[in-house]
Amino acid sequence: MISLKKKIAFLITFSTFLLFLNAESLPHGYKNITLGMSLEETKENLVKDPDFGYHGDRDVSLIPNSSKTLIETDAEHGLGSNFLTRCWFQFTFDELYIITINVNPEKMDYYSIFTKLTEKYGQPTSFNPQAAIWKDDEVTMSLEKPLTLKYIDNKLFEQTQNYSNIQKSPTEITREMFLEDL
Repeated sequence: MISLKKKIAFLITFSTFLLFLNAESLPHGYKNITLGMSLEETKENLVKDPDFGYHGDRDVSLIPNSSKTLIETDAEHGLGSNFLTRCWFQFTFDELYIITINVNPEKMDYYSIFTKLTEKYGQPTSFNPQAAIWKDDEVTMSLEKPLTLKYIDNKLFEQTQNYSNIQKSPTEITREMFLEDL
């Protein structure tokens, strides 16, 4: 005869398994903007979608002495979405590798987004008071407080972490020295 504890453990395991089977794979971006797009493709798609509040090349910044480019949009102060505020699209070597979307907290709440993401993609890989994080081999998606959605291309992000032509500042060096002394 199977004990009550074993039955409960089986039901929990089985339920988790069913949720996992029903979960969708993680998205590679938001709407028509996806990780891995070129700078030009991203600009073209931003122009087509007024929700982001993209104003053209004036929203694009090149980071000096780097292969990185940033597009910053302001949906809040334009013809953009009521649900979005500022968005950032980060590129390395002309590939989009981080999408950051700030959601308007007056129109949407953390719990509603968290509930929908959990319903669609299953339980987060990691969860703490600051963020819920879903991760697979290709993408990391996070919902951060107060209300930011972030999509990261894991491979490109790792490459940028391994490749850096920027030397550490004296402040960073002394900070590391301080931490080493602890």
